[in-house]
Amino acid sequence: MAINEWPEDQRPRERLIKFGAPALSDAELLAVFLRTGVTGKSAVDLGRDMLSHFGSLAGLFSASMKDFSLLHGLGNAKYAQLQAVLELAKRSISEELQSTAALSSPQAVKNYLQLLIGSKSYESFTVLFLDVKNRLLTTEELFRGTLSQASVYPREVVKSALLHNAAGIILAHNHPSGSSDPSNADITLTQTLKQALALVDIRVLDHFIVANPHVYSFAEHGLI
Repeated sequence: MAINEWPEDQRPRERLIKFGAPALSDAELLAVFLRTGVTGKSAVDLGRDMLSHFGSLAGLFSASMKDFSLLHGLGNAKYAQLQAVLELAKRSISEELQSTAALSSPQAVKNYLQLLIGSKSYESFTVLFLDVKNRLLTTEELFRGTLSQASVYPREVVKSALLHNAAGIILAHNHPSGSSDPSNADITLTQTLKQALALVDIRVLDHFIVANPHVYSFAEHGLI
């Protein structure tokens, strides 16, 4: 049955308008995005198929256009729309971090990093460069690694921080394996970078490890 034949109080778009987006399930939110289903399936059914096929929202968001288009009812146009939505979300949070002190809104930083690197299939070491008021100057992926490790060179981090005239930085990397717990190597690297940057009077404010849906903060655990 098509969604427009459902009782009005069960239709995703009407429910979103009445109760707000948080009231909807992942499949219902995808249905609002999709607008229409395919023959024999409503948009909600198609949304469920997407979640089942890709395993999670993170899997869906990181899918290539080729993999995305393999699912019946999806294609290049929907892929482009989804990427546009994700990029708008990143830019919106980036604007917030540019206008307010990053650490005054740690959840915004976490949300930003989840969108930025949380769904990557490779390990990405990314740095947020901050001004003297801890507002975001820019974000840069400095190193890429394998699924198990990334080679991070302190001198390159220091060089980039000086290039951007940063007063402070936030370190971040993802764990594609799925666990957000820091390894001994992560802890050692953080201390090495903190010491190297202190020599040029640049503070390391936090180090986040992203493993969607979890984000680990070194500062929150007393490791910075």
